[in-house]
Amino acid sequence: MKRSSLSITGSLCAVLAVLFSAYCAPQEPVETIPPADLVLTNAFVYTMDPGMPTAAAVAVTGSKITAVCQTAEEARKYIGDATRVIDLEGAFVTPGIIDGHVHFNRSGGLINDANLMTVSDEEGLRSEIVRIVEILDDGEWITAGLWGAYEQWALGDAGEKGGRRNKKWRPHRDMIDELSPDNPCFLCRFDSREWLANTAALDEAGMGGKIINGMVIDRNGRATGIIERPSPAYDMMKEAVKPKSHKRLLDENRAALKALREAGIVEVHDIEKPDQTARFLELQDNGELTCRVWLRPDLSRGVELKAEGFTMGLHPRTRQKDSWLRYGALKGYIDGIMGTHGALFFEPYDDQPNNYGHWRRHTSDDSSLKEGSMEKMYGLVKDGLDAGFVPNVHAIGTRGVAEMLDLYERLKNEGVDLTGFRVIHAQVIRPDDFPRFKALGVIAEVNPYHISDDMRWMEERIGHERCQGAYAFKSLLDNGAMLSFGSDWPGTGVAEYHMHPKYLIYAAVSRQTLNGMPEEGWFPEQRISVEECLKAYTINNAYAAFEDDIRGSLVEGKLADITVFDRNLLEIPAAEILETEVLYTIIDGRVIFEK
Repeated sequence: MKRSSLSITGSLCAVLAVLFSAYCAPQEPVETIPPADLVLTNAFVYTMDPGMPTAAAVAVTGSKITAVCQTAEEARKYIGDATRVIDLEGAFVTPGIIDGHVHFNRSGGLINDANLMTVSDEEGLRSEIVRIVEILDDGEWITAGLWGAYEQWALGDAGEKGGRRNKKWRPHRDMIDELSPDNPCFLCRFDSREWLANTAALDEAGMGGKIINGMVIDRNGRATGIIERPSPAYDMMKEAVKPKSHKRLLDENRAALKALREAGIVEVHDIEKPDQTARFLELQDNGELTCRVWLRPDLSRGVELKAEGFTMGLHPRTRQKDSWLRYGALKGYIDGIMGTHGALFFEPYDDQPNNYGHWRRHTSDDSSLKEGSMEKMYGLVKDGLDAGFVPNVHAIGTRGVAEMLDLYERLKNEGVDLTGFRVIHAQVIRPDDFPRFKALGVIAEVNPYHISDDMRWMEERIGHERCQGAYAFKSLLDNGAMLSFGSDWPGTGVAEYHMHPKYLIYAAVSRQTLNGMPEEGWFPEQRISVEECLKAYTINNAYAAFEDDIRGSLVEGKLADITVFDRNLLEIPAAEILETEVLYTIIDGRVIFEK
């Protein structure tokens, strides 16, 4: 009995000794997850990641995505005391929207200077002048305007019979003199053939009280303010116009950046102008650049940029890699635009039987392509490639597109890798050319909102048969092409193009005007899905800028560029897309806009 008790006691001691040693032994560290800086939760997250197409939350640390979570519960482990948590209450989250085509240097001018494109009456003119006078300092000129662009065809017209307008409205300086005594006005009609000068402008030009050749007079022999171009009066006025101040141009840039972030746009591929690039640098230095910019200099500048030590992806000052401001592709041109009958076709325009369009000067210099010859274009593209830049070339009509594809095919046969090569606009395509985009690996950079606007006059100009290949996004996709979406903001002299993604998505999905016409859609067989639109706006545009490995989809480790919409674009009717608003715009993990 005694021995048994001792034995039990000994065994118990041995057990306690083992437990004690285990307790005192070094412990394996318990894995902890560092808290994120930002967590978006209770959302419908559309990731563009084939491995996890949808999710419920996104965690962000610094500039990158820490985690994409299937449930809000899973996201809680990334929340710490300093984490900003945004409960999105079911809002729709996508990778940051990338606009593949803007003219940024002109965009702010339609915000902080006269925008008369939809104006063709006195009331509209006066309203716009009042708006601009409140923005500008005394002495600043009010310029451009482009009145009457939607005068011939009603805004939102689908080109149906009876929609055409034939009136031509002429303004008079008396309509605006009292509103703008301290701001000279020199405003153009959309075709730039007529201009309106107020009395302050005529006085600045030394023309007050005079009648100069080119000035239109009323029945009483008094100048109306209308000045015809070309004319001596026009030359005198142009000489008198005071250039915009540096401060005013920066303010226009700030207005454009504000509009972009409010539209959920995290990056633009900009048709670069050197003076605007200098302003981008200043804005970046000041911490005011709230949108990534991929600059596309003119095609003629390849040799120059190489000599200065620049290539694609490098910052325009430091020559270092920069994800906010850097050089991209080189932009060239083959033809003109449909709005001026300038797009190049194999057959003439239906309403201008002797006009096939024109070969546009393909760079910013004064030389032009000659019909039947693409050798100069070929040489410029080769120079750009030698400098490390791929070409992105404007081609709109069937012949313009075909000629550009022929040139790219020639380069491919020479062993050139065509990754990142684009046909910009690719607006009207022959049936035989649709499969060539995939065969060559060339991106179709398209502008969906053009559908809603251009259908006003497309069939009148090129007929029903050719229009079957116009903005034919479904045919491009069915033939394996990659689409890149761009807005072409702010538009041309004959059309204003919206930049907010809701307009582009709506146009591609419905193929209707903003008024919902025609009811079945314009060539409805070419409609595409919202999913295809979002792909063209995100991962495809990242790929087109050679950066799909670091952004363009919501994946752990990628840059935290995110757009949050107030409703699920995948589920709502097409008409409701136009009601969509952006709630948050996030770039590099930083909230740069919240509604």
